[in-house]
Amino acid sequence: FAGGALKLLNEGGVDLSRVASVPGPTGVAVIFVGGSGENVIAVIPGANASVSPDQFADLSLSKGDVVLLQLEIGFATVGAAIAKARGGGALSLLNIAPFDPACVPMMNDADITIANETEFALAAAEMGLPGNSLEERMRAFCARTGRIILVTLGADGAVAASGVEYHTVPSLKITPVDTVGAGDTFLTRMMVSTSVP
Repeated sequence: FAGGALKLLNEGGVDLSRVASVPGPTGVAVIFVGGSGENVIAVIPGANASVSPDQFADLSLSKGDVVLLQLEIGFATVGAAIAKARGGGALSLLNIAPFDPACVPMMNDADITIANETEFALAAAEMGLPGNSLEERMRAFCARTGRIILVTLGADGAVAASGVEYHTVPSLKITPVDTVGAGDTFLTRMMVSTSVP
């Protein structure tokens, strides 16, 4: 799938100067629909698994830059990217999808963690966060880490917590045709509109 994907990105004006090619297949995410109608995603890492911290060792990050990460590349690489962002004063956004308990320590370091309801519930259980409601667990996360947490709620919008602040944002009212890629679109839009304080 590499040729087609690169062609689409190039036609979209994406800077591909730092894209590397490696032997082997392209990473693929296969979307299934579960019995409840929700998407279930199976990831076959392919080339994604070969991304290493060495590939961005010479990358210069500074205040005003935003680094968006998710868990379809190696965890060591994700952790190194968060550290690189922090070292340069850049803002790091970590989407903990697809969820794996091993990502929980990285949530302590990323400036903003983004999760859906299920992912955050799993992370909160792994962290032993107190609280009977989503808001209580999100506030506990902020108190423990000093970081921001944003949880997407599908048709119910999103909520975010930062220290003493807690914000609820309703979703747009639409008739969905296919929700595949909705989270990625949400995060891309969020990254474009985010500025470093």
